[in-house]
Amino acid sequence: MKNKIREFAKKISPKLIEIRRQLHQYPELSFQEFETSKYIAAELTSWGIEFETGMAGTGICAWIKGQNPENRKITLRADIDALPINEANEVAYKSKNEGVMHACGHDAHTSSLLGAAYILNQLREHWSGTIQLIFQPGEELLPGGATKVIAEGWLDRPYPSTCILGQHVEPGMEVGKIGLCSGLFMASADEIYVTVTGKGGHGARPQDCIDTILISSQLIVALQQIVSRRANPIIPSVLTFGKINSSGGATNIIPNEVKILGTFRTFDEQWRIEAHELMQTMAEQLCASMGAHCEFNIIKGYPFLLNNPNITEQLRRDASEYLGAENVIKMAPRMGAEDFAFYSHKMPASFYRLGTKNPNGSGLHSNTFDIDEAALEIGAGLMAWLAVKQLEN
Repeated sequence: MKNKIREFAKKISPKLIEIRRQLHQYPELSFQEFETSKYIAAELTSWGIEFETGMAGTGICAWIKGQNPENRKITLRADIDALPINEANEVAYKSKNEGVMHACGHDAHTSSLLGAAYILNQLREHWSGTIQLIFQPGEELLPGGATKVIAEGWLDRPYPSTCILGQHVEPGMEVGKIGLCSGLFMASADEIYVTVTGKGGHGARPQDCIDTILISSQLIVALQQIVSRRANPIIPSVLTFGKINSSGGATNIIPNEVKILGTFRTFDEQWRIEAHELMQTMAEQLCASMGAHCEFNIIKGYPFLLNNPNITEQLRRDASEYLGAENVIKMAPRMGAEDFAFYSHKMPASFYRLGTKNPNGSGLHSNTFDIDEAALEIGAGLMAWLAVKQLEN
C-alpha cells in the first residue's frame, strides 16, 4: 500500500504544482473564496469524487468511500483563504490579485489535500471506511471558518468522524521532514482594541490638556506587567501591541484620542479569562486616574490547539514508516494560533508541520514567502498514507 501511494504521489506531482500555482496566482480573502471553491470543485468532479458546496459559505466538503464505508470515518482538512498582502516575489506564478497573497501556504495545503484525494480515490478498493475532505474557508479571519463547519454539522455527515488531521507548511524545515508535537501545540489568540480619550491641545501647554500619548505609553507598560507579574510562570503567555494611532497630533499637538491594537495569547483557558478581566480593569482605572476615558474591548479568538496524544503518537509511527524516523521531528509548543484548534476541542485531532523550506523564500505572512514545490508530492502522499493507517488503527 505504501509503495502504491508513493507511485501515485509521484505521478500526480506535476499536476499538484500546476494546481498550487493556479491557486497562488488567484488568491482570495477569507470567506470570499468563490473562484477558489469553483476550481476545487472542478478538480474533484474530474476525478469523480463526491462533494457538496456551500460549507461555511465558500467551503467544500467531499467524501471518498472505500470498502465497508460505514465501518469508520476520519476527516482531513485544508484551509483555502489568503492574506491581505501585496506579493513582492518575482515568479511566474506571482499573485495577479492586487493586495492579496497566499503568504501562509494555504495554496499548498489545498493542493496537498487534493493530491491526497486523488490518491485515496484511486486506491479506494484497498482500504476500508470513509475519508471526509474539508476544504475550509476563512482560517485567517475571526470567527474562523472552523467554527462554521462545526456549527453547520458537517463533521457529523453522514455520521461522526473519529478523528481529524491537518497539516501546515513549515518554511524553516527542510523538504522531506515533518514536525509533530503531542499535547498543547498552539496558543489561543485574542484581539485587543483600546481607545484612550483625553483632551487635546498645544504641546507647549500640557497643563491644559489630558495627554493621551503619555497615558497610552504608561498603559502599555502597565499591561505588560500583568503577564510578567500576574501569570503563572509555567503558563506561556504573550501580550503584544502592534499598532498605535492618534486622531491628529504633531510635534507640538497633543491629540484628543489614541487607539491601541494588540494580541494576547496563552495556553490556559482559566488564566485567559482572568487576564482579560485584569487588563480591562487596569486600563479603565489607570486612564481614569489620569483624567482620561478608556474603552477596552477584547475579541475572543481561537482557543489553544490540543494534539491528541494517542493520535499524534500513531502519526509519529506511521510517518516514520513513510518518511524514515530521522525525518519526523519533535516540535515544541508555539505561540502562533490556528482555527484548527476548534476541531481539537470537539474531537480527537492532530495538526502537524510539513517541511517546505525554500532558500529564496521568507517566513509566513511575509510578502516574499514561498515554498519548495517538491514538498507537494510528500504532503499529498503522506496525508493519504496517514489517513489509510488511521482507518486501520
